[in-house]
Amino acid sequence: MKRIWLLIAATGPAVFGCDRSLPPSNAQPSAAAHASNAIAGNESASSSSTRSPCPRTGQWAFCSVEGRLTQSGFVITPVEGAVPRRAGFSVAPKVYTVGHSHLEVFLYPDSAALAKDLAGLDTLTAAPRGVRNPWPMPPTFVRSANLLAVLLTDSPVQAERFNLVITAGAPQP
Repeated sequence: MKRIWLLIAATGPAVFGCDRSLPPSNAQPSAAAHASNAIAGNESASSSSTRSPCPRTGQWAFCSVEGRLTQSGFVITPVEGAVPRRAGFSVAPKVYTVGHSHLEVFLYPDSAALAKDLAGLDTLTAAPRGVRNPWPMPPTFVRSANLLAVLLTDSPVQAERFNLVITAGAPQP
């Protein structure tokens, strides 16, 4: 009998304490709840009424590369002006500065077109096979779907982060 009273004494406050934490049914929602609902409503309205200009096709686009890098905390700046053609690459790159690093992004129409160029490239030097490394430092070479990227950085941490961000894959439909 003593055990039953101990059990009731121990669980009673927990059971009745829960009742006190609930707001009365006629209580008005707090200002924070109103703000939260308004933000959620605006987000759903804006996402349904405006489409991102960047396509979600499973292939990379420059806007998706820029968005992914920015979202991942990289500070990127497109380099304006003449873009150098690179031997072994059939498409012209888009060039960026990423902090103190240099990035060239090559986007192909599809992964088959990329595979043709890749067959003739040495991935360690990011240059045609048998050609001396044309880059001022050892490049970080990254491939994902229809994208090849060459990052020139002296930071192994930045190179690894960049690799992980890109190899996570292109935005899916």
